[in-house]
Amino acid sequence: MKITRIEPILLNLKLDLSGGAPVPMRGGVPAPNQQSLLVRIDTDEGITGWGEAFALSAGAITHAAIEKMLAPRLIGRDASQIAPLMRETMRGLYSAGRSGPVMSGISGIDIALWDIAGKKAGLPLYKLLGGAAKTSLPAYASLMRYGDPVAVARYTREALDRGYKVIKLHEHTWDNIQASRRAAGEGVPIMVDCTTPWTVNEAIAMSRKLEPLDLMWLEEPIYPPDDHGGLARLRSVSRIPVAAGENVSNVMEFKRLFEIGALDYAQPSITKVGGVSEQRKIFALAETFGVTVVPHSPYFGPGLLASVHVCATVPQPTWVERYYADFELHPFGDTIHVGAKSGEIAVPQVPGVGPVPDEVVIAKLRVA
Repeated sequence: MKITRIEPILLNLKLDLSGGAPVPMRGGVPAPNQQSLLVRIDTDEGITGWGEAFALSAGAITHAAIEKMLAPRLIGRDASQIAPLMRETMRGLYSAGRSGPVMSGISGIDIALWDIAGKKAGLPLYKLLGGAAKTSLPAYASLMRYGDPVAVARYTREALDRGYKVIKLHEHTWDNIQASRRAAGEGVPIMVDCTTPWTVNEAIAMSRKLEPLDLMWLEEPIYPPDDHGGLARLRSVSRIPVAAGENVSNVMEFKRLFEIGALDYAQPSITKVGGVSEQRKIFALAETFGVTVVPHSPYFGPGLLASVHVCATVPQPTWVERYYADFELHPFGDTIHVGAKSGEIAVPQVPGVGPVPDEVVIAKLRVA
């Protein structure tokens, strides 16, 4: 089964902000849209696979990496040989970086190849990976950054009313985090993704200040995010568990983090670390070190769905990160929605990673 085409597709998804909903922020400016980078792979047997590569702030660059560097290497190759293809591609392009746009592109391609494998076998991905006893997984509401206590409290209450049992904030000030705790009440797990705002000493001081709010974890608290020693130092003194990993792009980096005791929670991102193939390795490695894996998955298509499949196959309990966002139009429709009142996301039961996206909607949202 030969690969005949690899096509990156960059989408601009407009948030549904009806009803006077506050506009989330990114980098200190309003962000009413989200990017999604799909990867389509066609084969000579008529089977098409869909993947997703990391976009957010690097969609156009990753699009170029797939189109210019990765597709020419892989077109004409056997789509069923996922492990050899991924190994050869990573080795051949290591000088272009083992993180960033090239690895993100590889991740999207890997997911699409697993989608093809599932469709060829007539099985949902989780069955190809060994099966699972679960048909749905608990999701947590990963709120966007609002920078305003009133908006944070509003979305905290709204997410809980929708059935979510766990909340994650993307805030880094006391007032905003406290607003969420007050809105949620005691006993509701709240995580805080700080998005790398502090030095090690500042992170230690803030961790101590936040202790009374009973947080489930403090995520990505230190800049630069690859200061693994700094994370280990924080974890050694913090009473709040430490989480990180969305900026880690390969298994070896996770191994170093585990070896120095830097993490309570590991958060590999399937659209950054090499797709399904590498995500599975990180789960297995973390288990040997006694580290809990809760993947980073604020995505809106195959990246989210592939992460759900992998999580469903592992023995240890985990949660699925669902970016708390509604869209005016979306090519995957209800597939990425969390069940009303259940707070859970369904494991797709169709062959491959998930349903085929609506190509009419893709055409309306496509920007590259």
